Amino acid sequence: MSRFFATGTDSESESSSEDEPVVRAPAPVYTFSDDEEETKRVVRSMKEKRYEELEGIIHYLRNHRKIKDFSSALASFEELQKAYTRAAPVVAKEENGVAPRFFVRALVELEDWVSSAWADRDSRKTLSKGSSKALTSLRQKLRKYTKDFEAEVAKFREDPDLPDDDEEHKDSSSSDESDDEEKVKEKPRARRSPEPPRRPPPQDDESSDSMDWGSSSSDSSESSDDETRGATTIRERFLKRNTEREDDEEKDRRKTKIRRDRTVKVSKKDQADDGGEWETVKGGKGAAISDKPKMFAKDSDIDAALVVKKLGEISAARGRKRTDRRAQLELLHELRTVAAQHNLGDALQLKLRAATVAALFDYNPKVSDAMKPEYWSRLVENVDQMVTLLLGHEDMVLSENFTEEQEQLVTPPFQVRGCLLTALERLDDEFTKLLKECDPHSNEYVERLKDEVRVSALIDRVCQVVERDGTPQEICRAYLRKIDHLYYKFDPRAVRKDLPPGEETTIKKMERFCKYIYAHDETDRLRTRAILSHIYHHALHDNWFQARDLLLMSHLQETVQHSDPSTQILYNRTMANLGLCAFRRGNVKEAHGCLAELMMTGKPKELLAQGLLPQRQHERSKEQEKIEKQRQMPFHMHINLELLECVYLVSAMLIEIPYMAAHEFDARRRMISKTFYQNLRASERQALVGPPESMREHAVAAARAMRRGDWRACLNFIVNEKMNAKVWDLMVGADNVRAMLGRLIREESLRTYLFTYAHVYASLSLRSLADMFEMPRQRVHSLVSKMIINEELLASLDDPSECAILHRSEPTRMQALALQLADKVGNLVDSNERIFEKQGSFFQRGGQQRGEGRQRERPREGWNRRTRNRRRDDERGDD
Repeated sequence: MSRFFATGTDSESESSSEDEPVVRAPAPVYTFSDDEEETKRVVRSMKEKRYEELEGIIHYLRNHRKIKDFSSALASFEELQKAYTRAAPVVAKEENGVAPRFFVRALVELEDWVSSAWADRDSRKTLSKGSSKALTSLRQKLRKYTKDFEAEVAKFREDPDLPDDDEEHKDSSSSDESDDEEKVKEKPRARRSPEPPRRPPPQDDESSDSMDWGSSSSDSSESSDDETRGATTIRERFLKRNTEREDDEEKDRRKTKIRRDRTVKVSKKDQADDGGEWETVKGGKGAAISDKPKMFAKDSDIDAALVVKKLGEISAARGRKRTDRRAQLELLHELRTVAAQHNLGDALQLKLRAATVAALFDYNPKVSDAMKPEYWSRLVENVDQMVTLLLGHEDMVLSENFTEEQEQLVTPPFQVRGCLLTALERLDDEFTKLLKECDPHSNEYVERLKDEVRVSALIDRVCQVVERDGTPQEICRAYLRKIDHLYYKFDPRAVRKDLPPGEETTIKKMERFCKYIYAHDETDRLRTRAILSHIYHHALHDNWFQARDLLLMSHLQETVQHSDPSTQILYNRTMANLGLCAFRRGNVKEAHGCLAELMMTGKPKELLAQGLLPQRQHERSKEQEKIEKQRQMPFHMHINLELLECVYLVSAMLIEIPYMAAHEFDARRRMISKTFYQNLRASERQALVGPPESMREHAVAAARAMRRGDWRACLNFIVNEKMNAKVWDLMVGADNVRAMLGRLIREESLRTYLFTYAHVYASLSLRSLADMFEMPRQRVHSLVSKMIINEELLASLDDPSECAILHRSEPTRMQALALQLADKVGNLVDSNERIFEKQGSFFQRGGQQRGEGRQRERPREGWNRRTRNRRRDDERGDD
């Protein structure tokens, strides 16, 4: 009888068939190394791999939510989208296209977090520019992405406490091994026949299962044994058992266990492996330092040499990889405290302060990015303490020329290695970066700008130290920093006439600083920047002649193109302010000359470093754009671009319109202002011109009115409530500027009127002109006389009658057009004859013999127009 159909266990059948001779093939013997025996290979399905990838990204996403890192959350959300796209085939196959619950839970949590962050406006205003931009992008992308999962999200929100599919799957897979014993105990209870006692395994190795069936894993053998336990007959082994009720109970028991585990996880967050809970510590993102760092041994004798040695050990770690910069600052602070407790002297304190300042500069990993405001405040405090120590001890010198061997920290005169001026310059640069980092229209910018008072006071104190101990070149550097904070500020005391005699205005300060730099600077750069700042300050206070003379004497306009970009930006700012000064003083031609080069390029915003224009076909790379952004000026130093453009257009109108009227029929007329001429021509081409709205439209409408001789309309277009609010009220002395504009518009309208209608009149009464343009008769007499002297108007003055008698020597309009046509035709004939006379020209390209024959038929000397006209005149004279 076959073994398969025998009743009882396998061991019984084997023992019963021991008498029968059975020939068996020898079992293959495999040898494994120790590592292979210990390593257990796990084969995972595609579902497990994809779901594990999603769970990892969701874990990182939750960590980013805890620290409110919107930039990293945006990047993780984009990775989550890509990972779910890769897992889409698995979801469609395993879940019938329904998104897994843990993925829907992550989307809902992220959506709630983003919504709460967006609703909190106060916190949103405190975000940096990058974080605010990331939050906006994340909100838009999340709203767009969750539209594909509206049904799943709605179902999840109905009962969010239900366990996730992945957790149930994990718990079931992890609890299989732990519940094996319970299953073994429960299964025999469902069977009717009790489990018979098992026989001990046979002692003979040849009759064992492992030798019969080859090498097999322990897990498979255990599972096969569990299945065959308690089965006494083959009928019971293959009998279908009714275990649906037991499976339902098992499923309910697992869900209850999962909910209990979730409750434990919520109550005890992120427990360690040993069961201990995390402690809430202070210190932000970095690791908290619970105890003070131990600087020295307990019984060591602390002196200056030991502190300097310890300082050298701390400074040696600067710049290395994985160096904790915050820990370095804490160590330096503790070292300074130890030195103060043992009274090791102010010189050592100064050296430790200098090391702390260097460590604070190193705390910012990127030079292009701004420091954090709290660290910048600590930086100002440390530099201020250094200045206080230096001012309090006249026998203490801080210089970078000292070597470490030359340092004297114990006995006076104290000599400390370091550079106070370099620290001040870097501190000032970091302050500028902080201002450029803020939104200029927010309260944060105003709060940051208040710190400029601290910086200016610190610069003044540093100047006192440098004046006492520094070289002339260092004094020039310190003075230039003071000039940079002074040149663009308007001082109302400087324009007062009743100023007390002992009070020093900013004009006198600038003159004192700049004159020292002019005399002692060894480099051209500091002198150039001092001259430009001095010109800017003079122009700001309407000292037109001093500013103009200083610019002409320096000859900077000839050499500025060879300077560095920051100096060129300062030159552009100086020329713009000089143009505004000339306009306020009524010098229209000078104002137009200063602003023309700046405005005709169409890029005054970039030339003044007040912003970047949109790129056209990738004009600059990312590196160039980054460098340009670093050169931008802070917002409080900007010059109003609309004011500049208005001044330029009005100046061009006052120059161009009379010139166009005087040279209306001149074929060789040139444009004075190309920008203004293009705007005027564009306005004239329009079929329907409405009322002006923008500043530029007001200027063009005023130009058209002046061209007609209507000075009242021109003045109303330039000076009105809208233009006052936008432009003229921004100037110092706005009432004087408006009065000056009215006077200039009347004068130039009178000149335009005389140029346009002089050929109509035989004589003009000066009184009538004065009444027409509401000007004094003496001023009208002066203007007409100047036009006659400059040969702009062919007339003569009759003083008894107070009239201007016009001479009709000017051609009429038809005659002027005929003269223009004659000149153009003559020029065309001359150019054609030059082409014929040129050897090897285009017309002789066909062949040399053909050209020579043509030259023989027509003598060259007889075809010259001038020669022919001369012969004709000679013949007429002979007749």
